[in-house]
Amino acid sequence: MLAFTYFKHPVFYENSRYVLFVHMVINDFLELSVAITLHIWLEMKPMMLVPVCYFFLILAVTTTLNTPLNLAVMCLERYVAICFPLRHSQICSLRRTYMAIAVIWLIGSISPISDLFIVLAVEPTSFFSTSIYCIRESFFRVSYQVTKRNFTKSIYFSVVWLVIVSTYLRIAIAARSASSSEKNSAKKARNTILLHALQLLLAMLTFVAPFTETLLRTLPPQLLLDSHFVRYYLVYIIPRALSPVIYGLRDGNFRKHLRGHMGCFQKPVEPSQRRVSVDHHTES
Repeated sequence: MLAFTYFKHPVFYENSRYVLFVHMVINDFLELSVAITLHIWLEMKPMMLVPVCYFFLILAVTTTLNTPLNLAVMCLERYVAICFPLRHSQICSLRRTYMAIAVIWLIGSISPISDLFIVLAVEPTSFFSTSIYCIRESFFRVSYQVTKRNFTKSIYFSVVWLVIVSTYLRIAIAARSASSSEKNSAKKARNTILLHALQLLLAMLTFVAPFTETLLRTLPPQLLLDSHFVRYYLVYIIPRALSPVIYGLRDGNFRKHLRGHMGCFQKPVEPSQRRVSVDHHTES
């Protein structure tokens, strides 16, 4: 519904804020679709062909790494809108926004693509005609790949946290010297960045998830499957569910158009008393 609302109304196409928002929605949609597909597939048939598995893993890892980068760019866009309002249309032009999205995908794909090259280097060609249990660890064929993954995620989250904290402080400083009308916009921008920080904090659970494998293996077998599902729900579902809350419901302009496409929010049209009276006299 969020993506449909965006593409249905061209008024959103010219605003870099909404372009970044719909990119986040589509990215989260792809990530959840792949995660759910793999989750169901592994429950029904644990083994998967290596090329199919690696295609899903590359897409899953890339979209996962795209999330913190997209949050950082969205915070920077809000910072420019509040602190440099006269230059916002120039700095955050549509062309630069699309370039930023392309860079996000490029940076996000570096880690899984490099893992694939390592697999190509250490495994024979026949390996790609076999089946494996399709999890992220299936990528790891040498010991330093785990270190590379942890280092990459540490750099990602450190940089994004730095961007979020610095933009929040800059907006807070700008709000103190702003006029009353500008202070309202600055307050909304600060709240949005705080919600981005909460979303990033939840997204960081993906970094903690691999370290919980050892703990989960100590649980009884009857609890292991439920524990994996709970972790999957907390790590993947909840952080992505914040996207509609941050923009789809908080933004008044987007909320107005979104409600227009959802029948449950439409108020029934009741006939006026005058019309009812006229119809009554006509029947008489």
